[in-house]
Amino acid sequence: MNFSELELHPTLLANLRAQGYVTPTPIQTEAIPAALAGRNLVGLAQTGTGKTAAFVLPILQHLLDGRRGPIRALIVTPTRELADQVNAAVQVLGQGTGLRSAAIYGGVGMEPQERALRAGLDIVVACPGRLLDHLNRGSLRLDRVETLVLDEADRMLDMGFLPDIRRVIAALPVKRHTMLFSATLSPELQGLVATTAPNAVTVQIGQSRPAHTIQHALYPVPQHHKTSLLLELLHRADTGSVLIFTRTKHRANRLLQQIARAGHSAAALHSNRSQNQRQVAMDGFRAGRFRILVATDIAARGLDVDRVSHVINYDVPDTPDAYIHRIGRTGRAERTGEAFTLVTPEDNDQVRAIEKAFGRPLERRTVAEFDYNAPPPPHAQEMAHHDERLGQRQGPPRRDGRPAAQRQGPPRRDERPRELQHEANRTSRHDGPTRRLA
Repeated sequence: MNFSELELHPTLLANLRAQGYVTPTPIQTEAIPAALAGRNLVGLAQTGTGKTAAFVLPILQHLLDGRRGPIRALIVTPTRELADQVNAAVQVLGQGTGLRSAAIYGGVGMEPQERALRAGLDIVVACPGRLLDHLNRGSLRLDRVETLVLDEADRMLDMGFLPDIRRVIAALPVKRHTMLFSATLSPELQGLVATTAPNAVTVQIGQSRPAHTIQHALYPVPQHHKTSLLLELLHRADTGSVLIFTRTKHRANRLLQQIARAGHSAAALHSNRSQNQRQVAMDGFRAGRFRILVATDIAARGLDVDRVSHVINYDVPDTPDAYIHRIGRTGRAERTGEAFTLVTPEDNDQVRAIEKAFGRPLERRTVAEFDYNAPPPPHAQEMAHHDERLGQRQGPPRRDGRPAAQRQGPPRRDERPRELQHEANRTSRHDGPTRRLA
């Protein structure tokens, strides 16, 4: 099948051809016809399978056939980065249609968003907190929305956005077209589906399994040698982009400094970065100015970064689902990738859970000529324990992506961060555009 068989508008087909897209992915092949027919839809697929276009194309098709403005389509996402990414897809795929869209999220000023809303928008892509801010101020109305999309719905529930989502839904017309896209379907999410998207058709693609193009390896190592081993792996994997995941923001900052001192071009991405700092980090990583991005799980879901050759779990993720979402940043669109995980004896329970979900043991590797028996570097154990204490003090993530212990003053929405970004050496762009539609 190719896109021309999906009965899309000629303008949309021309935009797809201009981007070099001919063949839809499995989730697009299954979801787009149901969405074009106006069916409520639940799309279940791992990250990197093309979910964004699976709902953006039907939205554009529907809006081309009707009136223009006020807001007729609402797409809700858990993070700013994903909102920007989805809005960019709307604008690329909707070029020449005259349809207008904007991304609405916290961490930036209200006034530019209010100007865009006053000018008139057909599609709004928003994070829940800032969306409610505008709703409460009267700067937008949702009573004419015809299509609602909840993107990365399971992630939004994980982040505690369910009360906000219910308030948003209460402001929408009862009669509407609803689509939810998610990597997993928890009982809580099933309850939301039942009340939000009745009689929905479910499209499930490769659920709870990583892409077959990814090679997995565990690297057992003492806690005090994790950083040294990471630097050795980075030295040996000296081509392609590398995404490194840590458990805490503090560890991400410290690791970034050590990676930069070793001569690598790197940036960090987590919820204590300002919106501008996060944008600089993501744009630099996509363009190849930063070869390495050190991130917390804020980057694990939904973000579209082409040609990541390696994902390295500096800290083992807490659940198999989290592991799958993290490593889904590589091996995308049938490309090959590698997923390395540094494991200590304390990580055995998490490793067993991951291997049980995979139905097989993961390969254990050692690095030749690396001295696993060397004495700990000065202060290594103290720093490791310090990081763990900070992680425990943070507690679970709150709605704005920050732990309660770090909040000052009244609650703030949508991850409004405060720390300064550390940027390292820069390199030139090293890869070209993809040929599959994400």
